[in-house]
Amino acid sequence: MTYYRRSPRPMGLALDEIREELAPESLLADVQRAWVTAVGPAIAQEAQPTGERAGVVTVSCSASVWAQELDLMAPAILERLNQRLRSGHVTRLRCVTLPGLA
Repeated sequence: MTYYRRSPRPMGLALDEIREELAPESLLADVQRAWVTAVGPAIAQEAQPTGERAGVVTVSCSASVWAQELDLMAPAILERLNQRLRSGHVTRLRCVTLPGLA
């Protein structure tokens, strides 16, 4: 016997499941998924992870002051970020300025 749901399921739940299935399996993708919760929305608006090589994540910042600030905050960010990663480990943040990012 097959049972069917009588009420519709929220679309957001279905989209979340599809997004997880389609997400690439790489350290950079994992970092990008965890970034906002690791750094908070204010920093995430001004700085975004854009590359990864051998555990070093490149973070593109909207201004040099953000790059300098993230360099100073890197140990705390790395700790929070690595706690949220499913696989892999980030060893260093490389913060660069990319004007026009925000």
